[in-house]
Amino acid sequence: MSEFFSSMVFSFIAFLIGMPILGAIARGLGVYTIVEEGRCHVYVLFGKVVSILEEPGLYFLWARLGPRAMLIPWFGRCHVVDMRLDQRYLRSQAVNSEEGAPMGIGIWYEMFISDPIAYLFKNADPQGSLAANVSNAVVRCLSNMPLANMMENRHGMSQAVRAEVSPKSKEWGYSLGSVYIRKVHFRDSGMIRQIEEKVVNRLRQVTAAIRQDGANQVSIITSTAERQAAIEFAKAQAIRPSIVGAALQKIVQDREVAGALFEVLETEKLLHSGATVTLLPKEDGLMSRLLAATEPDRALPPPASPKEEGKGPN
Repeated sequence: MSEFFSSMVFSFIAFLIGMPILGAIARGLGVYTIVEEGRCHVYVLFGKVVSILEEPGLYFLWARLGPRAMLIPWFGRCHVVDMRLDQRYLRSQAVNSEEGAPMGIGIWYEMFISDPIAYLFKNADPQGSLAANVSNAVVRCLSNMPLANMMENRHGMSQAVRAEVSPKSKEWGYSLGSVYIRKVHFRDSGMIRQIEEKVVNRLRQVTAAIRQDGANQVSIITSTAERQAAIEFAKAQAIRPSIVGAALQKIVQDREVAGALFEVLETEKLLHSGATVTLLPKEDGLMSRLLAATEPDRALPPPASPKEEGKGPN
């Protein structure tokens, strides 16, 4: 049992440590290689390209290259080229519009390596050369354009730059993908401030016009409502006598009702007038004359009480 466990531990350690070491030695001797997805291996021996492995997978170099596979680690070189899609953004490329306005253009573009041999041996810095070519194409193709087209027609500008750069980029092993003008802006700070001031003033004018139009609409609505209300009140005032007259005409047809109504109206008017009312019994001439004789005395103020007479200023 102990021998079984000891052999198992030894095998585990051997596979855990020994296999990676053996694999590294085998790859160093050129026995095999592994090409990952999106990569390309270019083998160079004595200044000549002897093999290109573009498809991902496991390759046995001794079977593919023969004796040269043993010489490559010592007298040659293996270039691993990244074939995946890459992208880059160039900020504020300086151009001038047809009107002379200094403009800045930000351009975004994609590229990928289509020819690894040209990428490795035809240009020392193909990525930098591509960026410089795109920048020059922006200046050549987009300078002296009308300002309105430069601010609106980004799709056409992107196509013009791509058509200018693509033929030259293929000579360096690059293929240009999508090209897109992402930003067009003014580079002169004074011009930017002037445009901002004009926009702010225009917004103020529009806001004031909207407010004035709203006030005018409110005034029109108010005056229309007042005019209609005045018309309706005038109509009501005009038909009021007719309505009252018709009602009185119906009341007058019955004399008792009319007499009671007018008596009530007269009594109500007297009560609301604040006048002094003296009620006299019927057929009493002496009482009437006495009351008539003492009537002026009622207008005098009542005599003060003894308590009030004792009070005076100190």
